[in-house]
Amino acid sequence: LVPQVAQLKEKGNAALQGGNFKEAIDCYTQAIAIDSNNHVLYSNRSAAYAKSGDYEKALQDAEKTVQIKPDWGKGYSRKGSALAYLNMLGEAVNAYEEGLKHDPNNAQLKEGLQEVRAQMSAGPDMEGFSNPFCSGDIYAKLRADPRTRSYLDDPSYLKTLEQIRNNPKDMILMMSDKRIMTTLGVLLGIDISTDNDEKMDVDASPPSPQKTPSPADTPKPKVDQDMDMSSEQRQAKKEKEMGNEAYKKKDFAKALEHYNKAIELDPCEIMYYNNIAAVYFEQKEYAKCIESCEKGIEIGRENRADFKLIAKAFTRCGNACKKQEDWQRAKMYYEKAMSEHRTPEVKALLSDVEKRVKEAERKAYIDPSKAEEANQQGNDLFKTGEYAEAVKHYSEAIKRNPDEAKYYSNRAACYTKLAAFDLGLKDCETCLQLDSKFIKGWIRKGKILQGMQQPSKALMAYQKGLDIDPTNTEALEGYKQCSVAVNSNPEEVRKRAMADPEVQAILCDPAMRLILEQMQNDPKALQE
Repeated sequence: LVPQVAQLKEKGNAALQGGNFKEAIDCYTQAIAIDSNNHVLYSNRSAAYAKSGDYEKALQDAEKTVQIKPDWGKGYSRKGSALAYLNMLGEAVNAYEEGLKHDPNNAQLKEGLQEVRAQMSAGPDMEGFSNPFCSGDIYAKLRADPRTRSYLDDPSYLKTLEQIRNNPKDMILMMSDKRIMTTLGVLLGIDISTDNDEKMDVDASPPSPQKTPSPADTPKPKVDQDMDMSSEQRQAKKEKEMGNEAYKKKDFAKALEHYNKAIELDPCEIMYYNNIAAVYFEQKEYAKCIESCEKGIEIGRENRADFKLIAKAFTRCGNACKKQEDWQRAKMYYEKAMSEHRTPEVKALLSDVEKRVKEAERKAYIDPSKAEEANQQGNDLFKTGEYAEAVKHYSEAIKRNPDEAKYYSNRAACYTKLAAFDLGLKDCETCLQLDSKFIKGWIRKGKILQGMQQPSKALMAYQKGLDIDPTNTEALEGYKQCSVAVNSNPEEVRKRAMADPEVQAILCDPAMRLILEQMQNDPKALQE
């Protein structure tokens, strides 16, 4: 049983390193079922639970680890970490201190203790009040409330939450984000209104230059608003309106003339810079578009402009960069726009460029020579039986050259050694999609299917290999083994027969089905 436990542990470690926490937990659980007194298995499963966000179970496994091995420092480190995540800071300090009694030089314990003490000292001074963002059920609360449910789909929001959880002092810096204020209200069970939007008679975008007064408004409020303006501001507004009319007619030169006059008269209005940027965008002068937007943002910040107008300027910068296929810069501008004012449209734009950035980075990372180096390192580790480490190097080779079939085949061999047959089978499929004539891919697939107790499918895989090279020793040997297994197993024989098209045709004939049923129920009926 010990080799099986070791295999499951290695498989769990590989899954944990690959970010597949559910599979890691499953592997460790299977291993614990075989060896229930193995403290390392409980410790590893505690880590997997913590990474998956299930801190209660992480704590249970950490306590079991300490119970089995009370002099092992890492067990106390796991316990302290789980308690800290559950915001049980006093108990976390006790766990770390207890661990240091057994292992005074343990760096993990020292670092954990230091972090928890810093977190405690950073908390509010009010007695009985703790950081609400460190609550163990924070995500459940936010998911249950319609005001915050959609926020959890945004990685930037989740990152901000983790920052506040780890550094409570940062909460003050984040209060300008309406989402954080709403979140705080949900966690405290109070209504914190963050809706400071006011209706403004603004033209945020030249393509829609019409004003949008509310239907019930009479001309009087507009007159009052204009009366609050200086004569220069009123004239600037007229120039803007004339610029909008020219823009609609595609007379961009005239539009620019009017917008520039508006800026001369009222240089503190961000809207005019945004409108000029819109003209440059239409003229495909993207550098000038970005320059005008950035100038407008600077002016807007100095004069406390509506955050929606600042967000619009950042979005237009992102659009200009997107036209230039400068994905990284476009991503930066869209993120800034989202930090000013979140809209579904900008979120969709950001999501699109993030995919493009990722794809560009993937392509830039490709380097066949470095891929071969990583593959060779994997081969060396495989020979010495260090399969989990070999997986890392084969994975690096695949990232460096994802179109090379043999790297997937090599990683599949590692997964087979680690008994991770499902992952190995997936790599074999990818390998054979890239090169259907790669005989090692078929042989690896056959071996994995044998390990999964599927001799019929393994037989077909070996047959594919023999179609490529009828003299291949490994394929021949595998084929023979599977043939024996299939033919000695009545169930496998039945499955193969049922898969035969001729047999299927016979079974579809009602008369033949009747005869076969008679034979099964009364074998003597055939003699009659």
